[in-house]
Amino acid sequence: MFHVFNNQNERREYGGSAFIELQYCKMKTGTPEKTIVSVDSINHWQDDSLYIHMDDIDDFLKYYSGIFENGLYNNLKRGKIDPFGINYYTPEQVLEILSAVEAEKPVDHALLTDWLKKASLYNGVYILGI
Repeated sequence: MFHVFNNQNERREYGGSAFIELQYCKMKTGTPEKTIVSVDSINHWQDDSLYIHMDDIDDFLKYYSGIFENGLYNNLKRGKIDPFGINYYTPEQVLEILSAVEAEKPVDHALLTDWLKKASLYNGVYILGI
C-alpha cells in the first residue's frame, strides 16, 4: 500500500500524480499553524515521502482513518483524513499515531512504522490528498 520512490521520475512511471503523499513537515518548531497548513507552504513530491496510489486509498482509509485522527486542515479545523486536502499532525500526534500503528499492526504497517520513527526529526507530518 505504501510506496517509496528513489526519485520523482520513478514515481511518475509507476502512477503519475494519482497519489496521497505522507510528507514530513520541515518547518521550524513554533511556525504558526496557519502557515503550516497554507497551500503556499506545501512542496509536494518529496523524495523522502511515502506515497499511496489512488488504487489503494480505500484500503488506506479503511485501516488507518481511525489512527490518523484530528488532522489540522487548511481551514484550521480538525477532523478525519481528508483524502483531497491538507492534513497536518503535530509531533505529539505523530507519537500517538506511531504507538497506535505499533499496537494495532494494520496492513503494511512496517514501512509506515519506520517512516514515522524518522518523523521525530521534524515538526510533524502531513497527509497531502490527491
